[in-house]
Amino acid sequence: MDVLAEAALHGASPEDLERLPVPDTYLAAHTRVEDIDMFKGVEDKDVRKSLRVGEVPMPELAPDEVLIAVMASSVNYNTVWSGTFEPVPTFSFLKAYGKRGRWEARHDQPYHVLGSDAAGVIVRTGVGVRRWQPGDHVLASPIQVDDQEAVTHADGMLGEGQKAWGYETNFGGLAHYAVVRASQLIPKPAHLTWEEAASTPACAGTAYRMLVSDRGARMKQGDVVLIWGAAGGLGVYATQLVKQGGGIPVGVVGSEEKAESLRRLGCDVVINRSEIGIGDDLTDPASVVAAGKRLGAIIRRETGEDPHIVFEYVGRATFGISMFVVRRGGVVVTCGSSTGYRHEYDNRYLWMKLKRLIGSHAANLQEQWESNRLIDLGRIMPVLSTVYPLGEIGEAGRLVQANRHIGKVGVLCVAPERGLGVTDPVKRARIGEDRLNPLGVMAR
Repeated sequence: MDVLAEAALHGASPEDLERLPVPDTYLAAHTRVEDIDMFKGVEDKDVRKSLRVGEVPMPELAPDEVLIAVMASSVNYNTVWSGTFEPVPTFSFLKAYGKRGRWEARHDQPYHVLGSDAAGVIVRTGVGVRRWQPGDHVLASPIQVDDQEAVTHADGMLGEGQKAWGYETNFGGLAHYAVVRASQLIPKPAHLTWEEAASTPACAGTAYRMLVSDRGARMKQGDVVLIWGAAGGLGVYATQLVKQGGGIPVGVVGSEEKAESLRRLGCDVVINRSEIGIGDDLTDPASVVAAGKRLGAIIRRETGEDPHIVFEYVGRATFGISMFVVRRGGVVVTCGSSTGYRHEYDNRYLWMKLKRLIGSHAANLQEQWESNRLIDLGRIMPVLSTVYPLGEIGEAGRLVQANRHIGKVGVLCVAPERGLGVTDPVKRARIGEDRLNPLGVMAR
């Protein structure tokens, strides 16, 4: 660990941080451009072979950016996509972005530093940064926007310059340092550890926009909400948002272990996929309807109603069922397709029953701050199942790739161990360790 990162870890003053030198290189999890074809013709695209950890050059800081010493990060599914070089190699994003100008050109490198979550300490600010200073404890929004684009001021997610940080841009959060625009910054909840805090922005913010925001499903009290993959990183936050908002969460999971974890989170109805009888490639129309009828019967038996909202990110394996099972006038809101992007569904159930389909992607900065406020209030909890050191990013990524995890998989970067970063222990004690660790898991 270099002296600047060590000083940030131990709470150095803004003046001391500014006096210490920024290192020329830093440790980062990354992919390499020469590995793009490594999985051609290979069925199991094991990300342990492609996610590498090593020194990379420190980039120059733009006027509207900050440099964060990253204490902890987490694995999102876009890290798996990056590591498999699918659906397209992310180096194509970096190359296209690099053509836009001087500051963008920094991103076009033969390596790609990954990671769309980060919790850490600001150690440098660009000359155009006004509201933040070295020493501030922050989180990073997973979305970078162009604040000089007009539509950004209506909704940052609609801007042409909107990009997934650490996926469509370089210098992401799975590293000792990260380059972040000031317009991505979120204050870190003082009662959380570094790894707990780092597990929240991408998934909690995305679930908030999908369910609560005016741009999403506009969930109200009493809504029955079907949540696919409810024990995953997105699902655990969706479950809590539904419960806290007075809705009735109905979670679908793939194992009894995950079902039990979801019950501990307070999910009202938990359904094992085996009860519905679906696989990962259910596209035959008659089978889709049959599975939908089985699922609908279970939901009506447990809640008395069909779902008002379906929280969808699984994609090909579930989308036809989602469109069938949501009630007349109901909403399917989708933010991804982890089992495949090409969906087949019977469009009659959409138009003849006046259902709505909403596409949603991450969250704008205001939505990120709103979801973070709920976390800061102790209403929504971080849900970590395990934490890996940065040097084992391959194993962490593989766990998510194989869907063997529950909730979020954390990654320690500069922080040497779990449990660091709490600056309001009184608030933490008031909320309670048992609530802050709803899965009851311990460090690896």
